[in-house]
Amino acid sequence: MATSRHVVRRGGESNFAVPQAFVGKSEGFRRWAVVAEDAPAVHTGFAMCTLEARGWVATHVHSYEESVYILEGEAELSTSEGVFKLRAGDYGLIQVAVPHSWRASPSGNARWAQMMAPQPRSRFGNDTFFVDPLPDPPHKGEGDGDVTGRTREAPRIDVRDPRTRSFGHIERSNMEVSRQTQDQLAVSASMRTALLVYSGITVKMMIDSDLGAQLSTMFMVQYEPNGVAGQHDHPFEETYLILDGEVDATFDGERYRMTAGDIGFAGVGCVHGFANPAKVPVRWLETQAPQPPARHSYRFARDWDYLREHTRTKA
Repeated sequence: MATSRHVVRRGGESNFAVPQAFVGKSEGFRRWAVVAEDAPAVHTGFAMCTLEARGWVATHVHSYEESVYILEGEAELSTSEGVFKLRAGDYGLIQVAVPHSWRASPSGNARWAQMMAPQPRSRFGNDTFFVDPLPDPPHKGEGDGDVTGRTREAPRIDVRDPRTRSFGHIERSNMEVSRQTQDQLAVSASMRTALLVYSGITVKMMIDSDLGAQLSTMFMVQYEPNGVAGQHDHPFEETYLILDGEVDATFDGERYRMTAGDIGFAGVGCVHGFANPAKVPVRWLETQAPQPPARHSYRFARDWDYLREHTRTKA
């Protein structure tokens, strides 16, 4: 259901289709537009994408910033920086106007979450423009389905290589407080690898300005059993893709039990909160658009209710 400030979509509601802009420019590519112009969102576009084995998407650019998180399978992403093999747990940033194309593995499908900011506009062809193929493509003939002409094997994402500037990788173990020592981290331990911990909640940043993003963020959240975030709202929009477990979510007083595959959206001013009702952790992918300000990102109802009550007793 949707209200003036929030959306909750169940995984079983998924409706994958070829995006209009990609008809004739792709093969085996489908997308479920979860948060778009028909939702109470103005900054966020959020979708689930699938690419069938041997599928492809022709080279194109967007007038928005795109972030992706691979949920299942493998796919090759070609950009002006090279060709990269993305697998489950990998994430990447595609900046505004960067040419890129996709090609699936010949052995299986790929599935990923897609964050777009600012929100694509249907009246402008979803702000997508098809351009000439990138030089030195990974296969002969873009889109001809010929996978025998591979010129080189695309490398997997190597997070230790300093040349890996737009990509990263996250595992479930990266959310565990006890596994933050250098011997258990691929990347050198620093503020970049820091795990934020509070109130039974852990947060690991993935895509932000440090990775080059300017218009949105993407990060992983985990609530331990009995983990709780009090009612609050933001001056930006958020989207939540539940990956594991279940969570009791409240959006403007409406309560939902969300499970793996469900997606929630909270717009600016939507008062929301979460609690883990189970005996196992719940984990989700979260996005924000636009990027949070340096201060006053959170407005907790508890704090302002305190002030309201305090001033009332003095009146």
